[in-house]
Amino acid sequence: MEVSAQRLTARRGGPLRGRIKPPGDKSISHRALILGLLSIGETAIEGLLEGDDVLHTADVCRELGADVVRTGEGCWRVRGCGVGSLLAPRKTLDFGNSGTGMRLMMGVVGGHGITASFDGDASLRKRPMRRILDPLLLMGAEVLKQAEGGRCPLELKGASEPIPIEYRTPVASAQIKSAVLLAGLNSPGRTVVIEPEASRDHTERMLKYFGAGIEVESFGENGRKISLEGRPELRPAPIAVPGDPSSAAFVLVAATIVPGSDVIIESMMMNPLRTGLLTTLLEMGADVEINDRREEGGEEVADLRVRAAELRGVDVPAGRAPSMIDEYPILAVAAAFAHGQTRMRGLNELRVKESDRLEAVAAGLRAAGIEPRIIGDDLIVEGHGGDVPGGGLVATHLDHRIAMSFLCLGLASRRPVEIDDASMIATSFPTFRPQMERLGAQFA
Repeated sequence: MEVSAQRLTARRGGPLRGRIKPPGDKSISHRALILGLLSIGETAIEGLLEGDDVLHTADVCRELGADVVRTGEGCWRVRGCGVGSLLAPRKTLDFGNSGTGMRLMMGVVGGHGITASFDGDASLRKRPMRRILDPLLLMGAEVLKQAEGGRCPLELKGASEPIPIEYRTPVASAQIKSAVLLAGLNSPGRTVVIEPEASRDHTERMLKYFGAGIEVESFGENGRKISLEGRPELRPAPIAVPGDPSSAAFVLVAATIVPGSDVIIESMMMNPLRTGLLTTLLEMGADVEINDRREEGGEEVADLRVRAAELRGVDVPAGRAPSMIDEYPILAVAAAFAHGQTRMRGLNELRVKESDRLEAVAAGLRAAGIEPRIIGDDLIVEGHGGDVPGGGLVATHLDHRIAMSFLCLGLASRRPVEIDDASMIATSFPTFRPQMERLGAQFA
């Protein structure tokens, strides 16, 4: 069901002060539910992100045979049916706005002898699925119906005996890699994925945590080779979901650009394949203390103390993109407040997100009085040294990260910034507004 548009305005007020705990990591939340589905027995999850995207994945797990119950705030119980024992869904699998949920579940269905129809909202219907489907077809799955260009709505018939393959991903993509590995779980042999650049490794970590036979080794200069033994009996395991660095990113940048701010971000995941934005902000001169490093749920976490700072422009290498692909919109906001030029290289993957994020970010900056340039797949922002005009209306294109990024910009610009639709923020950070307002943010 589509939600109606909700305009929202952010304006500059006083400094941001206080403590904030970002919602549970979205990537891990999706995978926790899916691995619970594929295990035999009960998986207890704490800190699950209860945003729309993850709730759609929970509904799909129920449709495929799992008993999924919410037992408290962020606390869920999944009683799975095991690899090879999924039920054929009785209705279309609706993923709303969640590309991650859809792509991972295509891998699950593609490796089982069931047929399922996949669909989502208007934004998700625009997003390409072909590069997820290509390896699944090699494993024996069939696409029975699809919209133009391999988009949803589509119908996928999985393979009851998935062919074990060695697959080289065309780009660094955790979603492609994960889809192949999830399909390979029901294969009678060894499935191998080779990626040219290391992408998020949550699927590999979680598969190992649930008892799968999986090996990860270096491949080439920056790549990895992942080998999975098929048909494991996955064991239920308790999961504590760490704070999402992609959601914490908005607080991190807002506290950096709003004068006088001093904010503590609690329990943020510090997986090195997810901290590209933090690395870049530190290069730009951000004032961030990293405290109390520890392990929770198989992932390293830490508390960050962030204080307002003057930033300088930097050159962000293309090789950093896999570790911060969702954070470029908010990085562009930080770049607008920096002294000098920031060049973000190799952003071709932004063109296949919830929107063409590269164009959407550039348009949003123009609405706020900044004149960026796009050269090929690079975004170049000439910073205004803390004096960003603001004053415009930003088109979000049903993209939650565009929405939150430009609301953060409005908290520090001279004039207020309005976004055309805040409704989609609920897909990943449903408590964004009240949590930010408790820190002192001015929204109306």
